[in-house]
Amino acid sequence: MKRVCALALCAVASPAFANTYVVTIEQMRFDPPTLTVHRGDEIVWVNKDLVAHTASSDTQGFDSRSIAAGASWRYRAGTPGRYTYRCIFHPTMHGTLTVQPAR
Repeated sequence: MKRVCALALCAVASPAFANTYVVTIEQMRFDPPTLTVHRGDEIVWVNKDLVAHTASSDTQGFDSRSIAAGASWRYRAGTPGRYTYRCIFHPTMHGTLTVQPAR
């Protein structure tokens, strides 16, 4: 009797070469203030301030909700486009995330 082994390959939804980018929240600003990534890349906002902040897209593309002091929030870039965002607690804080098509 012969045994047959089958190997199934599964497609992964995210790109094989996705990168991770860090936006630091410090001194009441986003650094870098503008960032360009590819679809599937991950962005991590790290709050190094003493107060909570948000990273909230003006077009409802993403919303971190409150990021406590010393905490972080991760977002996987989806739909390509240009997204301006701000901290809803501190309206003078704003940034831009540009998402390009996957590599």
